[in-house]
Amino acid sequence: MHTARPTRRLAARAALVGALALSLALAGCSAGTASSSASSTPAAKPSLEFTGPNGEKPGALSELSLTSDEQSKVKDGKYTAAFVWHTSSDFVTAVEKGARDEFKKLGIDVVASTQANFNAATQANNVQTVLALHPSIIVTIAVDPTSAAKAFKPAVEAGTKLVIMTTPPEGYKAGTDFVSIVTEDLTAAGRDNAEILGDALGKKGEVGYLSYNANFWFTNQRDKAFKDWLAYEYPDVKIVDSEGFADETATQTIAAAMIAKNPNLKGIYVSWATAAQGVVAAIKASGRTDIKVVTNDLDTTLGAAMMSGTNVAGMVGNGSIGIGKGLALAGAYGVIGKKAPELVASVPTKVTKANLDKGWESDYGTKPPSSVTGG
Repeated sequence: MHTARPTRRLAARAALVGALALSLALAGCSAGTASSSASSTPAAKPSLEFTGPNGEKPGALSELSLTSDEQSKVKDGKYTAAFVWHTSSDFVTAVEKGARDEFKKLGIDVVASTQANFNAATQANNVQTVLALHPSIIVTIAVDPTSAAKAFKPAVEAGTKLVIMTTPPEGYKAGTDFVSIVTEDLTAAGRDNAEILGDALGKKGEVGYLSYNANFWFTNQRDKAFKDWLAYEYPDVKIVDSEGFADETATQTIAAAMIAKNPNLKGIYVSWATAAQGVVAAIKASGRTDIKVVTNDLDTTLGAAMMSGTNVAGMVGNGSIGIGKGLALAGAYGVIGKKAPELVASVPTKVTKANLDKGWESDYGTKPPSSVTGG
């Protein structure tokens, strides 16, 4: 009898455990059903505002201006400037043109322009090369924010005024380590990309998402804005494959695999134009004429493909000339000790076949070249 009681207790406990397990299983099934149901509800409306890498609130480019007395003070200072870019592209060329034109008006001589092919070590070497010329102003965008913090430290210590296009070195603060960030409205750019692709697909279809696989505040935020706005405005356009790239020359291989794996793919978003060139090449090699590409920056190669073929749905311009002018003005703020806004942003431009001439001139300040228009 003494051994029978523990056995009955164990049996009772076992029954209780079983009942609990069944209850949890049923709850799990119920939760799974609820989750599935929730996933079919419309996406929440994304925020219309973005913030800078340190939480800066963006203002308009028009906030940057100099009085006639301030302009005279800049000209009298005989200051110099240098560009330490992350890469080369039609976009960078246009931004530099806008900056050079404004520097010229202000009497600031440009003494150097370098680019790093997205290589942080190369950019660090470029900083040293440029510093040997003792520029008053450096216009730059950090390839890798973490390593750039060390690379640009000698410039800060030398009193050179850093002006940032989009991405500053990690830990650097506006008004202390650099003058200002001049960029585009990233949320608006992401929305423009989503609308170009969504409309090109007739508001439905499967798409791929090819984003920059690195800690790069500017591109990361713009990429995310595209996903958020696509989900909100085009619920029947589904991202079925997401891939990252660290090297823009690898996008053709990545896109080829994406296309082979997803036979119903109708569109691909790519972070920026030179990376998108490889994607367009992969689509062409696959023999597909029904896959649409959307990307950021206006590019002659993609522009020509858009005008002559079917695979490029459109591009989103950054307001490049305006950004360049803003960078130069921010540099002038720095050398005369005028406090600048922490962050200012341009309005992006949606460019498709329908508005190529107007969009190109608005963004780059020139008519599109004949290689784009075929004229």
